[in-house]
Amino acid sequence: MTIEAKVIRSHQREFDCKVIETGELVKATALGNLLKKGDNIVVGDHVYLEEMEQTAEYIIKELKPRVNEIFRVLIRQSKKKVTAANIDYLVIICSSSRPKYVRGILERFLVRAYQWNVEPLVVFNKMDEYTGEEFSIEYEVERLAELNVKCFEISAVDKDYLAEYLDLGLSDLKSLIKDKTSIFVGKSGVGKSETISTLSDGKVNLLTKSVRKIGKGSHTTTWSELVDCEDFYLVDSPGIRSFSMDDIDPDELINYFPDVEKIALKCEFSNCSHLPDNKGCKFYLEHDPDTDEGLMVHSRLESYLTLYEEISNMPYWEKKKKYQ
Repeated sequence: MTIEAKVIRSHQREFDCKVIETGELVKATALGNLLKKGDNIVVGDHVYLEEMEQTAEYIIKELKPRVNEIFRVLIRQSKKKVTAANIDYLVIICSSSRPKYVRGILERFLVRAYQWNVEPLVVFNKMDEYTGEEFSIEYEVERLAELNVKCFEISAVDKDYLAEYLDLGLSDLKSLIKDKTSIFVGKSGVGKSETISTLSDGKVNLLTKSVRKIGKGSHTTTWSELVDCEDFYLVDSPGIRSFSMDDIDPDELINYFPDVEKIALKCEFSNCSHLPDNKGCKFYLEHDPDTDEGLMVHSRLESYLTLYEEISNMPYWEKKKKYQ
């Protein structure tokens, strides 16, 4: 008899699994053929277990197909390193006061969301301190409208704060992530840990290091555990705290800007660089940057072009381009 379970923690060949039907936590080992080199079982994976009659131990017999994967490409080895799977949401936390809101960081996390095929959620935290002087939250939300990205406004430290500028607030975010698995990301200081604590009603407090992790020594966030917050699961994200896009092929970047790609496909020439002097470029023929609509389109185009130039000038891609 096989039992379906979800991998909660991983440590080499041993895995803590939560049985889907009963919620029971069991330890299991994986058969050798499931631990292919560079393609290990990771947290978030759904697996089928079998209990051994003689020892009452569980083994993982089969790995279910993944909905998505969190990964980075190891470009020198030309292989993909998967660190988590079957993630429902990438929750991007932004600060509405200090540290200063940086659009470019948000754009980088959106690129990862589309690369990994994970739905992004954008959360503007510290809204009790928002003045509207340094950026317009309404404008930032509207420029993402083409992507249908859900945006929320909250104050993690003021649980009574009600959404004033956007339609969605803390209670809406809680409802959406209930029974789901999410990754929370954001620049240092934006209030990621406070947000997680608030969403879990104080059950999980990463600030006081109360979440137990696999391994010895001091508390260190790793990819080896999904944190059970009772109402939802979270994966803390050291693997993508770096904002570098160095593992993304510049020629593939536009795939992760779906709204930009949609317009780019209409350009007269397939090798269009989407710069102002390009004849037949639809960004300039159909979207006047002097209009409100055009300004938003071109702000996304600018983000794409900035990242494209950055990635193209990285040593690996420069060298590859040179010898092509």
